[in-house]
Amino acid sequence: MAVDVSSLSERSVEMLMTSDHTSVVSMNLFVALLCACILLGHLLEESRWMNESITALAIGLCTGVIILLTTGGKSSHLLVFSEDLFFIYLLPPIIFNAGFQVKKKQFFRNFMTIMTFGAVGTLISFAIISLGAMHFFHKFNIGSLKIGDYLALGAIFSATDSVCTLQVLNQDETPLLYSLVFGEGVVNDATSVVLFNAIQSFDLSHINTSTALQFIGNFLYLFAASTILGVVAGLLSAYVIKKLYFGRHSTDREVALMILMAYLSYILSELFYLSAILTVFFCGIVMSHYTWHNVTESSRVTTKHTFATLSFVAEIFIFLYVGMDALDIEKWRFVSDSPGKSIAVSSILLALVLVGRAAFVFPLSFLTNLTKKSPSDKISLKQQVTIWWAGLMRGSVSMALAYNQFTRSGHTDLRANAIMITSTITVVLFSTVVFGLMTKPLVRILLPSSKHIGSMISSEPSSPKSITVPLLSNGQDSEVWIEIGFSVHLFIHSRIWGVVTAFYTR
Repeated sequence: MAVDVSSLSERSVEMLMTSDHTSVVSMNLFVALLCACILLGHLLEESRWMNESITALAIGLCTGVIILLTTGGKSSHLLVFSEDLFFIYLLPPIIFNAGFQVKKKQFFRNFMTIMTFGAVGTLISFAIISLGAMHFFHKFNIGSLKIGDYLALGAIFSATDSVCTLQVLNQDETPLLYSLVFGEGVVNDATSVVLFNAIQSFDLSHINTSTALQFIGNFLYLFAASTILGVVAGLLSAYVIKKLYFGRHSTDREVALMILMAYLSYILSELFYLSAILTVFFCGIVMSHYTWHNVTESSRVTTKHTFATLSFVAEIFIFLYVGMDALDIEKWRFVSDSPGKSIAVSSILLALVLVGRAAFVFPLSFLTNLTKKSPSDKISLKQQVTIWWAGLMRGSVSMALAYNQFTRSGHTDLRANAIMITSTITVVLFSTVVFGLMTKPLVRILLPSSKHIGSMISSEPSSPKSITVPLLSNGQDSEVWIEIGFSVHLFIHSRIWGVVTAFYTR
């Protein structure tokens, strides 16, 4: 049987060109949607209810419906989900910018509380969600789920969405709440990812004391090593830029080196199987204080806005894709015969999220308040309710971990896995939209003085202006310099007036 090689090569080239053209069309549409999210977010800036994450989700859902209708129900998204895209390209700028822009005074003042909430609180939530899912899901006969799947669910739904929290709370209006919720969110995400990786790497069929101790030791090692790597990377970048003084030739080299060193810390952490989220977060904190002061003024402005822009675009990209992927017909087809069961699973998971978060926020807040002597440093009941509510949202990290556990390259052939994916999508959408919509009004009701506080501190820069400002500066130095400047101004004014008076007297 003769084979026409030329015809086969022509067909392959034609198919390749068609595939390339389809990818270009998809990227064009996706970029256009990103622009639409930014425009709508700007128009809804003063809205009491909406924020840009909800706007991106809504646009993603509408786009998914249109794609479903145009493709005859075959697909709802423009791009195929990729864990590498999320963990390697989208998450690093978000977490790094959070560390780079965070108010260090508030963060380190509440460091022990943040670590307690982020590490111990996540373990409590993880245990409640895992045990609750194991208890309730056996009654629904949803399929073959192993103990590793139940533990993975605990890690997946223990991860709060720091991206959503950043969109809802403002560190100028509510500095204490912002530092607690966001700081806890970053440590929480890192803890959840470490737990998830540990679950996948350990043999859970034979759990004994030795395995438990090894698990705890590995957990503590990852936390310490990840933090140290981030601090070392930040200090190294500051030393190199200070010694070589790139600014005398080009500020572009300074900016490029800061961006690449920050990204290198994240990639090195992934290379050594550490918590890259924790590494890049502390790298951002160290860089904002040491590296940032060793670059030229133009580089300071450029890096600050560059990191913020990359983080902003990555956040919108994630929520836009989650909105489109929520209507993926392939996954919903598995649960179409029993929609009630899927709703029940989603409701149970959402209830476990609520209970799991309340189980550590209020008790740990009580214990933390016992160690605080000043009433202003204690967490009030209204603040505790706000922290509990703001951390109920689940988002991109939960989605990525769920895809990692229950799909292969974004696809699944098992009914139980499809139910877990659709339930995750439901919880993410419901928590982001409903809890996200209610957070702003709730903060205004519980903390009516937040606007007044915001007007008092809105002039405080997000990054210190002088290299002499210490990492935990209390702001007294700036007051002293203002007084000195005012005294100098009066002295100069009096001398000039004296000279003018003497001149006219003559």
